[in-house]
Amino acid sequence: MEPKLNEKDWLGISRIIYTAIIFIAGAVFVGGLLMVIGNLPLFGSLNTPAVNEVYARYIEQGIRETGAVNAVTGMILDYRAFDTFGESAVLFTAVLTVMLLLNQQSGKGSSSAAEAESGGVGGYSMIIQTVTKAAFPFVLLYGCYIILNGHLSPGGGFSGGTILGAALILYRSVFGERAGDAILTKQGCMKVSSTALLCYACLKGYSFFTGANHLESIIPTGVIGSIFSGGLILPLNIAVGLIVACTMYLFYQLFEGWRCEDESSGRKLL
Repeated sequence: MEPKLNEKDWLGISRIIYTAIIFIAGAVFVGGLLMVIGNLPLFGSLNTPAVNEVYARYIEQGIRETGAVNAVTGMILDYRAFDTFGESAVLFTAVLTVMLLLNQQSGKGSSSAAEAESGGVGGYSMIIQTVTKAAFPFVLLYGCYIILNGHLSPGGGFSGGTILGAALILYRSVFGERAGDAILTKQGCMKVSSTALLCYACLKGYSFFTGANHLESIIPTGVIGSIFSGGLILPLNIAVGLIVACTMYLFYQLFEGWRCEDESSGRKLL
């Protein structure tokens, strides 16, 4: 009489099958990537379409068609603005997913208690608090400059938004949760991000529609080199900067609450 397999045996067999499937799928995926890499043109070849068509178009016609002195910003927010919109949507989706997983009211008690013990702030010395309070507005100003000046010089929404998000995180980490929420709450971050993403979609959707139907856009590119040049690039930069800043700040808020909950429950963080 053959022995029957128990639950432990079935679990071992399932693991073997799962491992084999993952290995085969990974091997097929890697093989496909290697096949694509093998068919790519050689690096630096003058016969590639990117060199003959796209590259020349950006360099020769970029300033006239986009109105942006910074060719990189003109490419990101004009020629391939649809891809940039996808990147912004990915950031918004990521922060929305993290909110669904980690957003909870727990941890406020421990954070508030810590603030009460330290005089209502994050527990740092007076020197750090004074330096942070003095530097905070200048860091915000610099982030805004990077965003607003992105079509004229190196910068843009992604880099400027990172500076703004870092400034908000610095202020919250030094002065505590209450002071951070007084500037921007979780709900405020979501409202700003969703509004900025919607504005990006509406503004650039107009360009997509006119371009696809060969219609002349009513939005001028402005005087090249001025702050209001570049057509829609300036407001798009602002929208991207707000999305990036709010995403960084909201991630910090969410994981901060999760950390406080673990510390109050006595569990060790990995």
